[in-house]
Amino acid sequence: MSNDTTPSLMPACVEPVVDVLKNINPMKILFSLRNDSAQLDTNIDNNAQVQTSKILNLANKKLTDQNLRQIAYSLKSNTTLITLNLAGNNFGITGIRYLLIALQSNITLTTLDLQNNKIGDEGIQCLAKFLYDNTTLTTLNLGGNDIGDKGAYHLAIAIQHNITLKILNLQNNNIKDEGAESLAYALENNSTLIAFDIEGNGISDDGVQYLAYALETNIGLTTLNLGRNQVSAEGIQFLANALETNKTLTSLNLGGNELGSNGIEILATALQYNNTLRTLYLGWNSVGIDGARYLANLLNHNTKLAKLDLQSNEIYDDGIQYLADALQNNVTLTTLNLARNNIGDKGAYNLANALKHNNTLTHLHLALNLIADEGAQALATLLETNRTLTVIDLAFNQISIYGINHLASASQQNSTVTTLDLRYNQTDANNRAILNDTANVLML
Repeated sequence: MSNDTTPSLMPACVEPVVDVLKNINPMKILFSLRNDSAQLDTNIDNNAQVQTSKILNLANKKLTDQNLRQIAYSLKSNTTLITLNLAGNNFGITGIRYLLIALQSNITLTTLDLQNNKIGDEGIQCLAKFLYDNTTLTTLNLGGNDIGDKGAYHLAIAIQHNITLKILNLQNNNIKDEGAESLAYALENNSTLIAFDIEGNGISDDGVQYLAYALETNIGLTTLNLGRNQVSAEGIQFLANALETNKTLTSLNLGGNELGSNGIEILATALQYNNTLRTLYLGWNSVGIDGARYLANLLNHNTKLAKLDLQSNEIYDDGIQYLADALQNNVTLTTLNLARNNIGDKGAYNLANALKHNNTLTHLHLALNLIADEGAQALATLLETNRTLTVIDLAFNQISIYGINHLASASQQNSTVTTLDLRYNQTDANNRAILNDTANVLML
């Protein structure tokens, strides 16, 4: 990709609306805004509010391009605005044009939320040209705007030049591998962006390869969300190679991809001696029992990972045994999410025994499993002595009043647990009322 083009705000983006904004009658705008306020249930009841607000929230107000024209006129006089939320409206490229005219001279705006509109590639091209020279915006949310590879290309050009943007959300668009290649090139040449969210875009292994190459040289990014794409073990190999050298990434979301146990093995091996990553999301990846074994090996060696999300991965009791053994020796993990993994009493028992020897885990999520009274009793015994756990989530299991009584009694002897979620187990209203009187940390 060539990066020697210096885009300007082209006439196609701005000229159709400049004269319109110049010739708007302020009293007409004031009257129109008041009418729209009543109709749309916005908080705009006068022109002065838009002109003086520091935070303006107009999310989900069904704003049209015409409404944006009215708001843009007032924003031209605003010298205090820091946050503007226009998420969940119906405007498209014409509305964006009005908005950009208003923001051209703005020197205060730091956060702009435009998610879930109808901006499209043409509107993004105009926005990218604005972003190219902007020196105030630090957070930009463009999720759910039907942005494709062409729009990603124009954004990439802007990102290469922009020196202030720190957080960019492109969730739930239509960016494929070609767009990922453009954005990867931008990341190679940008050192200010710290959080990049491209979840839910249909990026496959080829696109991940481009992004992985960027991670090998990028020195600014700390958070990367690649969830709900089409990444398999092949793509993870590229990412794993990058993580062996990357020194800045602290949070990685790969949930909802197609890693399988083979991809998990590749990733876990690469992260064994990684010294920067602290949060790893791997939910909905068919980890399975073998994958749990590879992750247990990771926990036996890695000394930095603090949060691990493994929900919905078909780990079962046999896989939990591997993880439980690793937890006995791990000294860094503080949060473990094992929700919806077909864990029964045996798995709960093994976890409880392992955590008797663990002094770091504070949050344990076991919701939507198959744990019944025996598993609950094992966890209750753990609570009698454990002084590290603060949150235990056992909602949507199969625990009867018998098991809940054990947990309630144990929680009374425990001074560190703040939340014990037992909602939607096998209890009736009378039992819940009794238990709520005896254990204020319970959620029933």
